[in-house]
Amino acid sequence: MTLSWLQIFRLGAVQMCLGAIVVLMTSTLNRLMVVELALPVVLPGFLVALHYGVQITRPNWGFLADQHGNRTRWILVGMAMLGAGGLGAAAAIPLLESHFAAGLGLSLLAYALIGLGVGASGTSLLALLATATAAHRRPAAATITWLMMIAGIALTAIAAGQFLDPYSHTRLLVIVGVVVTGAFALTALMVRGIEASVVFRPAPPPMRFRDGIAEIWSERRARQFTLFVFLSMTAYFMQELIIEPYGGLVFHMTPGQTTTMSGAQNGGVFLGMLAVGLLATGLRIGSLRVWVVAGCLGSAVSLGAIALAAPLALPLVPLVVALGLFNGMFAVAAIGSMMKLASEGRDAREGTRVGLWGASQAIAAGFGGLTGAALVDLLRGVLDTGAAFGATFVIQGALFVAAAMVAARIMDGRATAPAQLVPGE
Repeated sequence: MTLSWLQIFRLGAVQMCLGAIVVLMTSTLNRLMVVELALPVVLPGFLVALHYGVQITRPNWGFLADQHGNRTRWILVGMAMLGAGGLGAAAAIPLLESHFAAGLGLSLLAYALIGLGVGASGTSLLALLATATAAHRRPAAATITWLMMIAGIALTAIAAGQFLDPYSHTRLLVIVGVVVTGAFALTALMVRGIEASVVFRPAPPPMRFRDGIAEIWSERRARQFTLFVFLSMTAYFMQELIIEPYGGLVFHMTPGQTTTMSGAQNGGVFLGMLAVGLLATGLRIGSLRVWVVAGCLGSAVSLGAIALAAPLALPLVPLVVALGLFNGMFAVAAIGSMMKLASEGRDAREGTRVGLWGASQAIAAGFGGLTGAALVDLLRGVLDTGAAFGATFVIQGALFVAAAMVAARIMDGRATAPAQLVPGE
């Protein structure tokens, strides 16, 4: 027996909970450090890079899921670590203002916990999906879970933005506490009984973790896709830490306004994913390669427009939404390729493959986010603030063009197979 559509949606709700917590850490708290606390952009950049760097443990979580099963336990443990890290990161904001050293210490611990939680919960969830989903439903399952994650990110950012103004540290802690508690409770409810109701393929032969990774790395397609993930995700995450400070410092937006803008951007990501899910997976219009290339090039054009928004007096929010739309197109096509490739190879090592690609994405995300923040700080020493942000966006756009060129060379150009989508997917 494999996962039903209802069970796939339930697991998608877990991914939604992950996104709901993470968006507050990577967007709202980042903006508060830079604008309200007047700290260097590189500080939140380093903290977010730390949470991504810790996710280099993803292959270990995936390997454990392959060898020992019981993914539900690791999903819940990971969500608990993520929630604790989220509360700690929020509590560090007032400490950074009054006792910087103590606040920094708490932040380091909190963001490390966030990274461990995302790695344990997210990788175990994807391993459960990859092994228990029927082959013809995997592309649709990937689309559903990521759409729900983006929905969680967008809805949380928009709702938090409405309640965050007028800003106070107490208000921040209340909002984060509500989100964390609700996310853990919903996760526990959604995963209950699912794993026991499905039958997996036999576990692969026991082996050491090092040997398992070496086996996956010897597969040419897995290795090439790992490199593609690293390049494209570096470009994808470069704006993550600077888009809200850009709105605050250059366009004079309030914390609530920039948080709402972040939610609108993720709403664009949701629409881009939904469009590609319907067109490529459901109607077989275009190949995954075409949608990846189109999304990367569209993202590059959007970033160029965002860089020119201040000098040309262009409205920022619609351009940010357009960036989200093209980001979503690129991301869901890449995710569809990942779910397809995860089940290929010599044996049932879906968790290890997903973990390897997740680690590549995490390293690239940390590197990209930190690079974007560091570039802004560096360029602000020689350019005015608006020009420094603009130059960074242009560099990010160039990386998207490079990622499109790599995708055009290595990805399968055939149209996707029909995936039996249900209405609304």
